[in-house]
Amino acid sequence: MTRTEEFEELRPLLFAIAYRILGSVSEAEDALQEAWLRWQAAATRPTSTKAYLSAVVTRICVDVLRSARVRREEYVGPWFPEPLLADPYEDPERSAELSDSLSTAALLLLERLTPLERAVFVLHEVFGFGFPDIASAVGRSQAACRQLAVRARRHMDAGRPRFEAGRKEREELAGRFFDAFREGDVDALRELLAADVHMAGDGGGKAPQLANAVVGAEHVARVLAEFAPQIRGVGVVLEPREVNGAPGALLRDRDGRVVSAMMLDVVDGRVRAIRSVINPDKLGHLGPVADAWALRREAERARRLQTGRTG
Repeated sequence: MTRTEEFEELRPLLFAIAYRILGSVSEAEDALQEAWLRWQAAATRPTSTKAYLSAVVTRICVDVLRSARVRREEYVGPWFPEPLLADPYEDPERSAELSDSLSTAALLLLERLTPLERAVFVLHEVFGFGFPDIASAVGRSQAACRQLAVRARRHMDAGRPRFEAGRKEREELAGRFFDAFREGDVDALRELLAADVHMAGDGGGKAPQLANAVVGAEHVARVLAEFAPQIRGVGVVLEPREVNGAPGALLRDRDGRVVSAMMLDVVDGRVRAIRSVINPDKLGHLGPVADAWALRREAERARRLQTGRTG
């Protein structure tokens, strides 16, 4: 097998590792490109290509994450991971770990860890790497890696909700939620939302977004119900999709361009969080991106005309 064939065979795994460490599709792809260049330049063949390339990608990602910390601290508004519609890596023996670690909520919890804790957690807890390989990847002793894993697991367990819904329940509830959203039905929305639900958008200063997170079932239901006719009036349609392994949707303009990606957290039979990524820099991998500012201006013009007619 050639080096190219070996790399391409491992690409789904390498991307899956990189995405979970970085929370970014574009940065993960860049990390893989750098790993490919290093693999091509390597003087000798390693005993295990999988262990070698996983270590190379991990080290690149840790370096990127360290530099990204400053950028994320200066980010305008909430920072959410780039939405991912499908995980390219599959492993039936670790399907639960892979699915759980892909959720937006889990990726946001990973943001609380140090770069090394995050890398160790992803390699050990998600992909089942042994500590000898992890120690080689992050340049720490096995004992140190075990300590990092314990600390990371403790932080992750502390942040996880106690009663997460099963897949079928999530999908059924999400279907009802999106139906109520399309119709702008305040009462139906209120019934589906957790009392402490919060809704926020990641526009990064490059797209319209909520000035502040909206909190509470009553407030969120009313904001959604007011928003529904506005987007419908400018031809935006909602396309339910699985986003980061959980119920979600893409919003598209009348030409099919992506306006935003919406992700739902369903806990204990209710929608606990609604997160939207509107930043166009985070949507390009999903296809052509709409001009959200132009859509907002169109919606405002339509609302002024309507107000003028009814005033």
